Amino acid sequence: MNYRIGLLFIIFSLFFSHAVAQCGIENTAFKAGEKLDYDLHFNWKFVWLKVGSATMQTTQSTFEGQPVYKASLVTRGNSKLDNVFMMRDTLLSLCSAKDLAPLYFRKGAREGKRYYVDELWYTYPRGNCHLKMHRITDEGEHIWQEKEYASCIYDMMSIFLRARNFDASKMKKGDIVPMPISDAKSLSNSWLEYRGKDTFKVSSTKEKFRCLVFSFYEHENGKTHELIRFYVTDDQNHIPVRLDMFLSFGSAKAFLKSYEGVRSELTSKLK
Repeated sequence: MNYRIGLLFIIFSLFFSHAVAQCGIENTAFKAGEKLDYDLHFNWKFVWLKVGSATMQTTQSTFEGQPVYKASLVTRGNSKLDNVFMMRDTLLSLCSAKDLAPLYFRKGAREGKRYYVDELWYTYPRGNCHLKMHRITDEGEHIWQEKEYASCIYDMMSIFLRARNFDASKMKKGDIVPMPISDAKSLSNSWLEYRGKDTFKVSSTKEKFRCLVFSFYEHENGKTHELIRFYVTDDQNHIPVRLDMFLSFGSAKAFLKSYEGVRSELTSKLK
């Protein structure tokens, strides 16, 4: 379940480019000090229950001598969800402060009875994207591998930072964007579809926003699945305010609870 919940916060667009520098993008959407809090709800026997929370924070730091944005996502289920599926995830991404090119990613995940760790290190030799991949399995086994791609590859966190800076003004309903995202095991066959615009009211703050709506799909085992449908503010910040998740054992939703330290005025807010 939390593989999907991790994805839900970070995937809503990707525009490819070429060569090393173009694996980044100019940041106009967020700044250090931003914090987004969410309530998580799960549909259990036709009843929606609040089952946990999620927090995403962005700060500034250094990595291998260069300034970076440090983005973290922490999701926590409560006892109601633990009876169905235990959820304790922490994701961390370090991206260049200059252009948001990914440099390092880590995910520590408690999903049901399993606990595992994924790590990725990025380098860019010869204009390619090279990944050093490390997984610690539930049995404690350490698995290392390296792969190199001619195009830019992202992880569940760095794609979120990049995607918040995309320009959706030229997108049309039904447009599809390929989205290569890797973990420490493999590259996913996934894409995004733009569904148009809608409005959403945040119950905790009573604020109403004009939103862009997207669906994230994955093709696996010969079948295509819609994993997440999400609503992001139609302004410079592109903050996710609602996420609908379609899981193998039910449905879940995430709703924005509070926000602070946003970079630009929320012009999508409706009076």
